[in-house]
This record gives sequence, C-alpha cells and structure tokens, in this order.
Amino acid sequence: MTEITAAMVKQLREMTGAGMMDCKKALAENNGDMEASIDWLRAKGISKADKKSGRTAAEGLIGIAGAGHKAVVVEVNSETDFVARNDSFQDIVRGVANVALGTDGSVDAIAAATYPATGKSVTDTIKDAIATIGENMALRRAALLEVEHGVVATYIHNAAGDGIGKLGVLVALKSVGDKAVLTSIGRQVAMHIAATNPLAIRAEEVDQAVAERERAIFIEQARESGKPDAIIEKMVDGRMRKFFEEVALLSQAFVVNPDLTVGAAIKEAEKEAGAAIEVVGMARLLLGEGIEKEESDFAAEVAAVAKG
Repeated sequence: MTEITAAMVKQLREMTGAGMMDCKKALAENNGDMEASIDWLRAKGISKADKKSGRTAAEGLIGIAGAGHKAVVVEVNSETDFVARNDSFQDIVRGVANVALGTDGSVDAIAAATYPATGKSVTDTIKDAIATIGENMALRRAALLEVEHGVVATYIHNAAGDGIGKLGVLVALKSVGDKAVLTSIGRQVAMHIAATNPLAIRAEEVDQAVAERERAIFIEQARESGKPDAIIEKMVDGRMRKFFEEVALLSQAFVVNPDLTVGAAIKEAEKEAGAAIEVVGMARLLLGEGIEKEESDFAAEVAAVAKG
C-alpha cells in the first residue's frame, strides 16, 4: 500500500481544484496513482454535476462575439448571480460566444463544437465547469446574424465586462455604405431594441397569431360602445394601425430622437453612409427570459448545510 503524503495531496489538489479530503480519498482509492486519482475525481465531479443538473439555472450571462459582417449572441445560465460574477464563468461565456461565431448559431452546433482552451466539446467543457464551480450551468439559447455586405451591430446592456452582460442585442444592416456610419447607426438601433423589445422589424412581419389576438380584444372592447358594426370595424382598424406602429421596429419612435421613427432615422443615416441601408435581421436575448425560477428558503438551506 503506497503511503499517501501531504505533498501528494497538495499536488492533486493543485491539479484538479478538488477539496483536500476528496484528494486524499482519491489517492487512497487508487493506491497513490496520480492519473488514476485525477480520473476518479473527474468521475466523482461529473456525478455531482449530473445531480446538480436538475436545479434551475436562471442567472448567468449573455455573451456577444462579432466580426464585422457577422455576430452571435449566447445565453449561458448559472444558478446564482454570485457565480455569474466569477471570472472563470465569465471566461466560459466569452469562450462559448467565440466558438459560436464559427458555427451556424444553433445551440446543438455550438454544444458539439470544440472549445479551444480544453480541446473538448462545449458541452463537456461546461460539464467540467459544473464540477469545479459547484453549480448547474447550461447553454440555453443563441442567435447568429450575418450579412454579405454591411455590418452586424451589437449592444450589451448591464455589462459585466467586455462582451458580457444581462441583455444582448444584434442588428444586421445590409448596405454597401460607409462601415463607420453603419456601425454607429446600428449600435443606436440595437440600443433602441434593448429598450423597446419590438416584435418584428416591419408591421407585416408581426406574428399573425399575435395580431389576431390583439384584433379580437379590440373588437370586444369596441362592441361595448354599442356602436354599429361598420363603425366598430373602423375603430378596430385604427387601433390595429396603432398597435403595429408600437410593436414594429421601423415604425417605432426612435429612443435616441423621438421626433423620428427608427425607419426615418435610418433614412437620415443613408445620406451620411452614401448608400441605402436595410435592416435585415435582429436578435434580442434577455437573461433568464421565460425561465420559471424556483423560490427557495435561504435560511432553511443554511440550516440544512449546518446539519451536514
């Protein structure tokens, strides 16, 4: 039986980041074999990570990576905001965004892509990080926009660092105009999208199901007036025009200059850019959007930990 020394425990701890007692047990279980002990700890860590995978990960960060004509936004979740402030986690989010830039932007493609720093897939890299950091994490969503001619402008709101934050926006502008002008107006439009969350770029692109629900509500409200059907129809048409103005990007009042619509502001920018500008895509990811967070009793959790 190989003697397990303090130096061996220290070396294994430095190599794996695992706790001292776990390292000592790993060495004892593997007769002091360092490589086998690393594998043993990794297996144990993955086992712990799998147990954690059932816990709600609604915090985390949005990451953005761009290359002029192409950009991607990703959402990587963690269980707590504390972990989201962890440098290692932030590096992972940036790394995943950079990896995503070389894929088609789908979650499946990003998850299967190789993460350069580890040589493993993004999925396995995140799983290893779960074991090290001790919280469930997940790549939840992603969006990629690309134009042959023009720029994909980006904006991060509530930035936690370079390229990471709580809300990320991409805007694809198709144009052969001046790149600096396109980038400037694109960033302003991205900031506008962050603030207003439009449903579509143009009125005709608003989801028909959403529009029909609004129309049905307007009809019911108008009928309460007791007016004839012909008048009700005109009232509803007027309210629907107003609805589309409020939810379609190009018809919204521009937050940077409310005297102009977004569409009019882009037309103004065309003069400086020296060419027509067309908004051909947008993406907006707000951290945790749509996730039902679990309510927890923090005092009870602390008491449970104290009891071992």
